[in-house]
Amino acid sequence: MLAQAHVHTERCSVQSPIASPQRKHIAQQIAILAVRSLYAELVLYPKPGLVSLRDNGSHVDMDAACFMRSLFSLRHYFRDIALAGAAGAEFNILKNLGIAAEQRMLKATKGINTHRGAIFALGMLSAAAGYCLSRDGVLTTTTVRQALISQWGQALAAHSAPDAAQYLSHGLQAAKRYSASGAREEAALGFPSIFELALPRLQQSLREGRSLYLAQIDCFFTLMAHISDTNLYHRGGAAGIAYARDVAQNFLEQGGTADPQWLHTAENCHQEFIARRLSPGGAADMLAATCFVQLCLEEFSATRIHE
Repeated sequence: MLAQAHVHTERCSVQSPIASPQRKHIAQQIAILAVRSLYAELVLYPKPGLVSLRDNGSHVDMDAACFMRSLFSLRHYFRDIALAGAAGAEFNILKNLGIAAEQRMLKATKGINTHRGAIFALGMLSAAAGYCLSRDGVLTTTTVRQALISQWGQALAAHSAPDAAQYLSHGLQAAKRYSASGAREEAALGFPSIFELALPRLQQSLREGRSLYLAQIDCFFTLMAHISDTNLYHRGGAAGIAYARDVAQNFLEQGGTADPQWLHTAENCHQEFIARRLSPGGAADMLAATCFVQLCLEEFSATRIHE
């Protein structure tokens, strides 16, 4: 893989890097957490307009089985990009790994875009986690964000700049048309929607005694209420995203999953989104990324790795 053959190892001299076998073990752990996070997003229900094990939401071209094939195709990608991050690889290395992963995804799904946004967001976070754990063996929200910005922030900012060659996907076309920010801009800033919005909401719901399932629902609606979801722009334009934000905000103002009627409300939202053909795929990607960060914190934050 590119991560193994072309990484610039001279950039790994910051502190003492993990020995190679241990680095591979950590990268495999990161990959497992990434796949678990994508699975958690898939099975969560109700997520208005989105595919779950219950139904296909607003989609006629994909179902849960398609997502499972996509997940399986990505398992080695997360390991390889975590290894590249641990080695301090330049952004082009990470980008090439992502492009190859996207090609494998499309082959597995027969051309259906199930996880393009997640390949980017969870890929960058996997690289950042690998980088942090290869330095001092401890991962925190602060160190992950610092790694993203210090190591790849400049390249990510350039990657998010308007460029006609980039606007191939529906999401990128929508971002250009509506001047909306997306995952690329988010990554360049260290994913503020994850670390300043979604993760605090997830952790707040957990502290208040709600289950992880309920906390993930609250997290999802929080993301939908705030982010510039290019998938919603593509399907519904400015009116579609305004509707989605209003629905999500109303759900949260009623108490989210603390409201005894939350499931009825959320299922009604789901049916309304289907009727309008709206699908907040960007919020789904950020939910998976938030779940990934939470899992990494649980797995690694109290662990110090030595040679």
